[in-house]
Amino acid sequence: MIRARVSILPKRTVFDPQGEAVRHALGHFGLSGVERVRVGKEIELEIPGEGDPAEIRSRLETIARDFLANPVVEEYELHIEGLP
Repeated sequence: MIRARVSILPKRTVFDPQGEAVRHALGHFGLSGVERVRVGKEIELEIPGEGDPAEIRSRLETIARDFLANPVVEEYELHIEGLP
């Protein structure tokens, strides 16, 4: 079994209203000094481990880039466990 995690965050050049709300709230709780917060999501996928590792990696990259993340406003990182 191969497990992949896709971490998705707004691009640094895109205004993140959720991140800004969290940053502002931290100040209200006396936790000042945080200059920037970005709020994102993490998606975990499990797929069978049979097949060519390069093909599996390519397929997961396609899923992350073309389906899970919006490349106009988001960036992603793909972390794969279980591939040789």
